[in-house]
Amino acid sequence: MSKRIVIVSGGELDEALTCEILGEDENSFIIGVDKGVEFLYHHQIMPSYIVGDFDSASSEIRDYYREETDVPIREYNPVKDASDTEIAIRLAMTLGCESILILGATGGRVDHLWANIQSLYIPFKAGIDAQILDCQNRIRLIGGGETRLLKTEAYGPYFSVFPLGQEVFGFNIEGAKYPLREHTLTPYDSLCVSNQIEGEEAVIRFLDGVVILMETRDK
Repeated sequence: MSKRIVIVSGGELDEALTCEILGEDENSFIIGVDKGVEFLYHHQIMPSYIVGDFDSASSEIRDYYREETDVPIREYNPVKDASDTEIAIRLAMTLGCESILILGATGGRVDHLWANIQSLYIPFKAGIDAQILDCQNRIRLIGGGETRLLKTEAYGPYFSVFPLGQEVFGFNIEGAKYPLREHTLTPYDSLCVSNQIEGEEAVIRFLDGVVILMETRDK
């Protein structure tokens, strides 16, 4: 099994970025999700699995994979208890992987975006690195301890942090334009939006809890 599984979901997909990532050698395993399968079809990229309720994918493309390929298809009733992207995440974990990269998880409906961000907690609690990526954002979860953000590896000039769920006590940011010391990070203010790395690196440190980390850039 590939160390990294790429999930191509049905949100906004930047053609250049998506093709670049899917063309990397380490991506030997791709899960197409619902409308995201259309992107794979039109770019002649064969997925390893297809999942979804297919309420937004064309019947022509759906029939092509059913009748002319051996790609395993896991089709679900639209009335279900999990989003298509969450189902794909759980499938990736079942198949065995060290990391998950999710494309097409942003753009369009904000409720879908938020569901996708919350779904990152499923692999996170299992110790699997999972990220949502588009041309402007890299979104992941970090837990208690120390996280170093190197300017040379940053996805963009800005980073923002938000608690996932409960308040996070004793939250510290060092080496940033807006440092924090022993702060209580709450889920109902925007204090930690659009920070910047000052020198070579910024350090985020806290003892316990889970934080959403977004590295971002303008178009």
